[in-house]
Amino acid sequence: MARPTAAFAIAAAFTFAAPACAQPAEQTEEQAMAEAAATATATKVFQLPEGSRPHDVAPAPDGKIWYTAQRQGALGILDPDTGEIRQVPLGPDSAPHGVIQGPDGAAWITDGGQNAIVRYDPEAEEIKVWKLPAETGYANLNTGAFDGDGIHWFTGQNGIYGRLDPKTGEMKIFKDADGRGPYGIAATPAGDVYYVSLAGSHLARIDRETGEATMIEPPTRDQGARRVWADSHGDLWISEWNSGQLSRYTPASGEWKSWKLPGEAPKAYAVYVDERDIVWVSDFGANATLAFDPATEQWTRYPGSGPEANVRQVLGRPGEVYLPESGTDRLMIVYTSSQR
Repeated sequence: MARPTAAFAIAAAFTFAAPACAQPAEQTEEQAMAEAAATATATKVFQLPEGSRPHDVAPAPDGKIWYTAQRQGALGILDPDTGEIRQVPLGPDSAPHGVIQGPDGAAWITDGGQNAIVRYDPEAEEIKVWKLPAETGYANLNTGAFDGDGIHWFTGQNGIYGRLDPKTGEMKIFKDADGRGPYGIAATPAGDVYYVSLAGSHLARIDRETGEATMIEPPTRDQGARRVWADSHGDLWISEWNSGQLSRYTPASGEWKSWKLPGEAPKAYAVYVDERDIVWVSDFGANATLAFDPATEQWTRYPGSGPEANVRQVLGRPGEVYLPESGTDRLMIVYTSSQR
């Protein structure tokens, strides 16, 4: 049984500047500042252990937050009410990438260093590790998602995607048709699973019964699809690293629509759709995370807490959005309601 260490003091937390809204060219600076102040949302930033390099983040039970401390081989646990941080060592050579909360309330981690799927039980404080089959080789595991049947699907950037049945421990590995590139993965409200390929620049829908993936080509060539998330309608939102676009794919019609991120040289990394169907996308080029309202096609900008904050994943729970800053060893919470 692995127990969390308690070596870290209460995290330093501080409120951050109000977000800025992307404005039409004819709007004055004073008007823009006034609107930004009117729409200001509370934010708080927590300093995490130095060198942790938080990569992905997920809501944990009891209001806590999980993050993967990629460079320290651990799962971090932050209590935003007290600021307390604990880190759970995940095993030899661990370098965790993705983390999500499973339907069982546990943390499910794609661990590239161990070439394994790792489960952390927060009640028993136990770690369980499922190694990929030896013949798979090094997969460079990235992210995971649960389908409507409770099966855990995951991606490996070295050209694979796979499934793990938590009840039996059975694992199957599949090869992406384009080879290297599978990265982001997400489930729709109906329980279907899609992933995107960064190197292959495509979206793929997985047949949950056979494991076969059907390639769906976006209209923009070589766009570098990095992450994917579903909204409440089952539409897929995709962050495109190479093109600097946010794109939406509607499975029911096969329609695509794309929006260029504001700024001169956007680099879209993470994407997440909150409970209001507001789409969040991190932009390495602007050192900011943007909230996009599809109804108005307006952007709201949340600057990083320091230079090169590098938010690699976004997730949250109703009323809260989590931005792990891998470049600053910080975690920013954006409160989107008056609950806090």
